Amino acid sequence: MITESTPSSSSPTLSGIPPLKDDPPRDVELRTDLEKVDTKVSIHHPSQFPDGGLTAWLAVLGGFSCLFCSIGIFQGYYTSHQLKDYTPSQVSWISSLETFCMFFFGPIVGKYYDAYGSRFILPLGTFLHVFGLMMTSISSKYWHYIVCQGIVSATGASLIFYPALGDVSTWFFKKRAFALGIMASGSSLGGVIMPIMIERLIPRVGYGWAMRITAFLILGLMIVANLTLRSRLPAKGWSPFLLNDFTRHFKEPGFTLTVMGAFFFFFGMFLPFNYIVVSAKQNGMSTTLANYMVSVLNAASVFGRILPGWIGDKVGRYNIMVIISYVSGILIFALWMTTTGNAPTIVFSVLYGFSTGAFVSLAPACLAQISQIREIGVRNGALFAVISLAALTGVPIGGALVTRYDGGFEGLQIFAGTMLLCGATAFVFARVVVGGRSVMTVV
Repeated sequence: MITESTPSSSSPTLSGIPPLKDDPPRDVELRTDLEKVDTKVSIHHPSQFPDGGLTAWLAVLGGFSCLFCSIGIFQGYYTSHQLKDYTPSQVSWISSLETFCMFFFGPIVGKYYDAYGSRFILPLGTFLHVFGLMMTSISSKYWHYIVCQGIVSATGASLIFYPALGDVSTWFFKKRAFALGIMASGSSLGGVIMPIMIERLIPRVGYGWAMRITAFLILGLMIVANLTLRSRLPAKGWSPFLLNDFTRHFKEPGFTLTVMGAFFFFFGMFLPFNYIVVSAKQNGMSTTLANYMVSVLNAASVFGRILPGWIGDKVGRYNIMVIISYVSGILIFALWMTTTGNAPTIVFSVLYGFSTGAFVSLAPACLAQISQIREIGVRNGALFAVISLAALTGVPIGGALVTRYDGGFEGLQIFAGTMLLCGATAFVFARVVVGGRSVMTVV
């Protein structure tokens, strides 16, 4: 007797005979099951970052314009002209306060940015930054410069800096350090162009109009930034302002160690930028050549902010951060402290500008790597609020050490180098917490 067996999904199908309706093929079953699965992926997921495209790169252009406008200017001129009756340490408080205000308001600006994005912050920052510089152009007393440039203009720069940092971060994931490096190179390029431009303008149009021309240049760049900067993420709306919104992040060891490394690094990083000209002259360099050393530092920093970020995206951002941090500290001890001629000073300026430029672009990239993108504003704000204290006090401490050593730079150089190495060591611990002890891990 011949019996019929019921077809199954595992049974071979005879060619030319369609499958029975009550026994669909396996691929149809799978397709039906998949249709029942919710395939919606969150916009915060790494796979949803475009890592390119016209809008993303226009945001980088806008961020570049913002950072070009965020540099401190005219400090050297004040010492020999308007504020010549004040000590260099007293005059340095203007630039220190400028940097402090730019970073210290980070938690507030970051909180607002996370809630509403950059649409309303950027125009306000543009107005305050330009208005502060315009008022500085007609200032005549020490406290005028403190208020107009050190507080008003710097507050505007803060409202410009954080939206740029946040918006660019929302468009990039795999290429984030590279994109942030291009954006951050704006401040380096500004550091090259602005001093040369000002040096040429003052003899021709005077200090007041040199300052106003600078303000108009910044206004033009900020118009570009306001037209191009956009966040990829929708505004999530305002939530109550609580201290815990900022302090809770420090319960994460990786975050705390990263902030600690940045704090120590900032303590010493700006000292060569502020004192390289004076120390070069003391070592016999001509005034004309010495005045270009800051431009040399900033020119090298342009490449330092882009190339290490590109490498960091491939071999690990924390890995590169550790290397460049130690290199920066070693350069101070090995080159700046021992230099006695023009060539070593120029070599130090190039190498130090490159290494510290890498830090500026990698620090926010490392932080974004260990953060949820929806909280990037608050976490960036918390980071920069802490390091603003180092930026405020580092340069005046360096000035006091120069006075303590009767115009010598040994104390300042030891302090700067030690702080950089302390920061590098903190980054080592952060890297271990984030990525483990294996030196081969890409982290």
